[in-house]
Amino acid sequence: MDHPFPSAAWLAAFQEKLNQDQQYHEIAHNWEGDILFSIQADDSLEESTMMYLDLWHGTCRQARILEDGDIPKAAFELQAPYSNWVRILKGDLHPMQAMLTQKLKVKGNMTYMMRHVPTVLDFTRCAQEISQF
Repeated sequence: MDHPFPSAAWLAAFQEKLNQDQQYHEIAHNWEGDILFSIQADDSLEESTMMYLDLWHGTCRQARILEDGDIPKAAFELQAPYSNWVRILKGDLHPMQAMLTQKLKVKGNMTYMMRHVPTVLDFTRCAQEISQF
């Protein structure tokens, strides 16, 4: 299983995980909103990457790496340096703490996000389970 973050292989594995994970499907059944992941280059990542996930009622309808100029308007954008993403995916930084301390910047309806904390946490669990560094 070779799914280094961030990569097309990781994103494909993540989409498959979200779509096959019964717990995620049940917890996220009310979630409606697509997300942009903005992974910013830092000392450990040479080039910034953007990923798009179309999440709808516990399924991931689409997941893709974005090219320059191909940035859709999404309900949410999550933006952080690569090192902060890694800390979240390794479980060293709680995703809600990261959001509240601006280590993970959120553009979008934060009230909606806060009403769906269980979905956010289970989404993170799924990402953690397929990630390797």
